Amino acid sequence: MAQRAQRTTVVVADDHPLYREAVVRAVRSRPDFELVAEAVDGRQALEAIRASLPDVAVLDVEMPELRGVDVVEALRRDEIPTRVVLLSAHLESDTVYQAVAGGAAAYLSKSTPGESICEAIAAVARGETVLPAEVQAGLASEIRLRSTSGRPALTPREREVLGLIAQGHSAPAAARELHLSTATVKTHLKTLYEKLGVSDRAAAVAEAMRRGLLE
Repeated sequence: MAQRAQRTTVVVADDHPLYREAVVRAVRSRPDFELVAEAVDGRQALEAIRASLPDVAVLDVEMPELRGVDVVEALRRDEIPTRVVLLSAHLESDTVYQAVAGGAAAYLSKSTPGESICEAIAAVARGETVLPAEVQAGLASEIRLRSTSGRPALTPREREVLGLIAQGHSAPAAARELHLSTATVKTHLKTLYEKLGVSDRAAAVAEAMRRGLLE
């Protein structure tokens, strides 16, 4: 008797129920896929991935607790082989750059049809990288910008955190304003300090002003 082909195991994470359900339906429609877990935020997604070690994780870029990009970086740090497809409502070039540099295997718009998302999952499971033309164009622009500009490239979320800190918000206050956990805001602050070469909030604001990063 011929041995049945092994199915691609998949985790899906998105904090928007209707969108998550749509992606889950698309995954379940494929006989060669097996949905092993769903998650509603980044921390839950990371726990599900660590527990089930799926072939592919499909993650929203912006989720509560941990962003999709943060999950990608955690998987790389922990040497977990799960490959990641990131979905985003926006295609900001700096976020795409951070995602790809962090190890994401695919970056797609959330307007991508379910069938195309599944095709990307299959391609990623085969070891391929999937970056649509509009994503490639933004990524190329970001690479050129980083090679010629002395300014550190901040993600949109990092800019928001920096702006709130400059206004005098504490990390918990900034977290409430952005509807994030305090831990997530502190993670963004840590990254900001590294990019700006400083060690505290006051120095970060001063350095950001010196570099023209604050309007």
